[in-house]
Amino acid sequence: MDLELKGKVALVFGAGGGLGGAIARSLAGEGVRVVVADIDEAAAENTTSAIKGAGNEALTMGWDIGDLSSIEGRLASIEKAFGSVDIVVNNTGGPPPTPAAGQSSQDWSKFFDSMVRSVIAVTDAVLPGMRRRKWGRIITSTSSGVVTPIPNLGMSNALRMALVG
Repeated sequence: MDLELKGKVALVFGAGGGLGGAIARSLAGEGVRVVVADIDEAAAENTTSAIKGAGNEALTMGWDIGDLSSIEGRLASIEKAFGSVDIVVNNTGGPPPTPAAGQSSQDWSKFFDSMVRSVIAVTDAVLPGMRRRKWGRIITSTSSGVVTPIPNLGMSNALRMALVG
């Protein structure tokens, strides 16, 4: 299927495996230059190798999305290597299984930064360029837990709901 994405640049978070890895490989198969971003750089490199092995373009970027101070520099590196980001796939990990009640404020802040603030900050950073170019796609993956809470994933359910409003 030709989605008419050839030559676009995608930034895919959590692309070291699972859903993010599958999205990165699928986009690359459409001719998209993919930035494979993951906190686990070795896992990201595996996805990048698979993409390149199929004859497509990819760049590995070890990235802790919870480090909000790194966003500007990382986006500048992407722009230098591939050009402006046209597609962002916000696909973040979450806290370990835990109920919502009884968690420390430090844990709430840590996971809010990595799951919510980071997505907002990256989106805010790429959106002006997308608007100028009159083209862009922002995809944010959450969880079925935002519709029907998943037992023992209280913190994750609550934080992911913040992304869908």
